Amino acid sequence: MYQQMIFVNLATNDLDTARKFFTGLGWEPNARFSDDSTVSFPVSDAIVVMVHTPQKYLQFTKKEIADSTKSSEVLIALSAESREKVDELVDKAVAAGGSVSGETQDLGFMYGRAFDDPDGHTFEVVWMDPAAAQG
Repeated sequence: MYQQMIFVNLATNDLDTARKFFTGLGWEPNARFSDDSTVSFPVSDAIVVMVHTPQKYLQFTKKEIADSTKSSEVLIALSAESREKVDELVDKAVAAGGSVSGETQDLGFMYGRAFDDPDGHTFEVVWMDPAAAQG
């Protein structure tokens, strides 16, 4: 069966800071798909975060790049295998130069937190009890 992938493309004003931030999350850059205008971070077998300089990003769109520190262009949600893994990733993000975004959501069967990267892109990290997810 074909596994569809998602490539999350983000613009950054500081590629070096973005590289350090995402590497701080434990995501290793893929040198094959990275250069002086783009850094590729495989998050899983099906998810890749592509961080581009504004000039490179504008090669893919005719739209103006949103100022992600002032407006939300997308919410990127990532699943986690446990509540502890949610906290671990958000704590890594803060240690790497990101910031906590919003309030912790604890519904018992679901637990989530969010962080903003240095450019203001919001990542939600969520764990859901597998039994609750099935019904």
